Amino acid sequence: MDPTARAAGLRVLADEVSGCTRCTLAAGRSQVVFGAGHPDADLVFVGEAPGFHEDQQGVPFVGAAGKLLDKLLAGIELARSDVYIANVLKCRPPGNRDPQPHEIQACEGHLFRQLALIQPRVVATLGNFATKLLSGKPHGITRVHGQEQQVSLGGLDVLLYPLYHPAAALYTPAMLKVLESDFARIPELLGRPAPAPPATPAADAAPEPEASQQAVQLGLF
Repeated sequence: MDPTARAAGLRVLADEVSGCTRCTLAAGRSQVVFGAGHPDADLVFVGEAPGFHEDQQGVPFVGAAGKLLDKLLAGIELARSDVYIANVLKCRPPGNRDPQPHEIQACEGHLFRQLALIQPRVVATLGNFATKLLSGKPHGITRVHGQEQQVSLGGLDVLLYPLYHPAAALYTPAMLKVLESDFARIPELLGRPAPAPPATPAADAAPEPEASQQAVQLGLF
């Protein structure tokens, strides 16, 4: 499928999803947060669900976590316009609570149709819910982050690359180093040269930081 056809297909799907009433979240949303980015992207990020700012603006990852995502992308010489960003849920759960199983089941078809249209090479999942849904396995993000795996999503073969949700670094600042390290491998997974890392003094590897209780409660680990 050529990029023009993909873009047109995504617009048609976005119009369809904008009126979705498959679950009760439809009653409390300001608008559906469909997704945004390059329709021909090799790399798609999949998060959990829209938050307050996303619900208001209709664009995924526009809050503090989104700003950090932009910085992480810049660190590997990519911009938001180079990738596509979506969520498992297209509507904001009340109070930003965890997605419920019936909500994920009602909404996952929209995500799979997005991926089928874009046909990315790499799908980077951000956090627990996206990772468990797209991997089809119960393993949490703490166990599998930074470990790519080949999966089939609705007949589309992609490289799945689990990552901590950027919000994890907001609640646990030491987690930023882990995210930066995992992000540094993305160019390799896409088959292009990685940017030269900044020079840093040699040091023994530090143990992975423990998640804050707040981050755990938010389902980021």
